[in-house]
Amino acid sequence: GILLLHHEIKIIGAIEGYSSSVWMVRANREGRQAGKMRFPLYYGLGFHLCHPWNHAMLAPWCYTRLPSRSILERKVVCSVRCSQNAATISGETRRAAGSAAPPVSQNGGIDLNPPRGTRDFPPDEMRVRNWLFEKFREVSRLLAFEEVDFPVLESESLFVRKAGEEITQQLYNFEDKGGRRVALRPEITPSLARLVLQKGKALSFPIKWFAIGQCWRYERMTRGRRREHYQWNMDIIGVSGVEAEAELLSAIVTFFEKIGVTSEDVGIKISNRKVLQAVLDRYLVPGENFAAVCVIVDKMEKIPRQEVEEELVRIGVSREAVEGILSALSIQTLVELEEFLGTENEAVVELKHLFNLASGYGFSHWLKFDGSVVRGLAYYTGTVFEGFDKEGKLRAICGGGRYDQLISTFGGPDTPACGFGFGDAVIVELLKEKGLMPSLQIYVDDIIFPLEDHLRFHAAMIASNLRRSGRAVELVLESKRLKW
Repeated sequence: GILLLHHEIKIIGAIEGYSSSVWMVRANREGRQAGKMRFPLYYGLGFHLCHPWNHAMLAPWCYTRLPSRSILERKVVCSVRCSQNAATISGETRRAAGSAAPPVSQNGGIDLNPPRGTRDFPPDEMRVRNWLFEKFREVSRLLAFEEVDFPVLESESLFVRKAGEEITQQLYNFEDKGGRRVALRPEITPSLARLVLQKGKALSFPIKWFAIGQCWRYERMTRGRRREHYQWNMDIIGVSGVEAEAELLSAIVTFFEKIGVTSEDVGIKISNRKVLQAVLDRYLVPGENFAAVCVIVDKMEKIPRQEVEEELVRIGVSREAVEGILSALSIQTLVELEEFLGTENEAVVELKHLFNLASGYGFSHWLKFDGSVVRGLAYYTGTVFEGFDKEGKLRAICGGGRYDQLISTFGGPDTPACGFGFGDAVIVELLKEKGLMPSLQIYVDDIIFPLEDHLRFHAAMIASNLRRSGRAVELVLESKRLKW
């Protein structure tokens, strides 16, 4: 009658009182491959309970009496094969379907590809995304952060700043039907700052929040760079010391370790914007130029040095100051930085303390001082950092820093804060590069296959009972014949 396939290679048995037996068979964990279901161990032969072999004859089969149920146990090696049209399509078949080119419309209909720079998530890719997000959440919980979320659609003014950041030119922005200027968020931090300011005194500082959300930027696409991506953010609001940065860096390293990435694969470059501020003060560059200078020098790896120099001169920085700025950006050790700025410099003191804390956490070997790291967002005020792959094949894996003045730009008081963003695209590329992508197969506890149409009532009953007990059950819905 009804064939129930189970995953732990052990008998459940036959339900009494039906003209046909209901057999529950457990299968190997390899699951379904190449359109087939392979079950190396099969229990029972599917005899009617009213078969001339009575219960006494079944004694050698380890027959045991339970309430309204008979338990049979005898191993017979066989293989059950399912056609590809059956309800259980293999993981490989699903992956192939997800990667195949979309069909061309016969009648000139819509383009079936997603908009350029965006993605669909068929089941196999959704399993990867869910796995990655669960790792993000697992690490956040380990550090006692609370999850928050914000609307994808925000006021445009939240992201429009005057320092010439690329992000301002990359907005997906428009006027809604009410005449309001809105934008799809290109990052999460301003939304967090808005919510902190909105809640005001209702919040008890410090706060430790994390979010996983979709971000949109209309930018040139490269490997690991799309026009939409999901981003894991962790932020600490209300702690003015670099202890907050150390905690965030600990979260990043913990995540890398959780997914099998080592310090041989990636590193984290650290600097401090106060280094650049000290250089500008030395050459009497006006303070209002600081944010613009940071945005320009962040382009060092993207455009030729000569263009960077010209852009700095264009905003009023002297040639002498330009040389001083570029010299500071070339410093690669804390010893050199201390010689350049002096032992008592605020940036030097903070960086030395941060590296000392990293030693206490046990991840100092992941860190590297690099004076060229300034990050491209204007609101950073102190420590800045970014993760990188040591082979240099990919763009930054993650990045963040301290932004003590962001909340005040929205009308609130200066509030110490720091955080990071960690996108989903680059890390997946890195895992593929290193052969660290997990094998994430679809998992089902039981498959119920009614062999005759009049048994569908009983198959539905069994499926419901199993699902109520917490088991994942696939009930074959089509009227298909098994091919033995």
